[in-house]
Amino acid sequence: MHDAQNLEFSRIDKALIIAAWDLLDLCKAKGLTIVTAESCTGGLVAAALTDAPGASKVVDGGFVTYSNEAKQACLKVPKELLDRHGAVSEPVARAMAEGALAASPADLAVSITGIAGPEGGTAEKPVGLVHFAAARRGGPTIHREKRFGDTGRGQVRRDAAMEAIALLTEIAKLR
Repeated sequence: MHDAQNLEFSRIDKALIIAAWDLLDLCKAKGLTIVTAESCTGGLVAAALTDAPGASKVVDGGFVTYSNEAKQACLKVPKELLDRHGAVSEPVARAMAEGALAASPADLAVSITGIAGPEGGTAEKPVGLVHFAAARRGGPTIHREKRFGDTGRGQVRRDAAMEAIALLTEIAKLR
């Protein structure tokens, strides 16, 4: 049974929508398309991006790969990486972004894998730890690690979505 007193609701707030729309405008101007590979955000980045009219000109698709099995099946993340480093790690974030790009005709990919909480954290990998990667076809894969803290599941997911959009914006501006 769930404790309704402590229930959090995730929402796509105005700042997230504005950041997503700015990214879409940038990608339209540069002729770039996007694919997402999300774990802890559960599709929040794709939802923010597709909130804009005309998003289909930029957004190719998205993967929500919450389980390790889904990461392996959909994004071809090697089981050995998951076993060695865990799902919440730089190597897995990089493999997720590169796997999404390989599975799509998109130009850019972003991945998000982390621990939104309230459970699942450890001393080594605390609640609020999120790894991101952004890949550009024919270019580099960029990694970023953030420790948002135990600010609540909804807030960690929202902050992670904002960071993913910022990372996509950064890689879209290359070249």
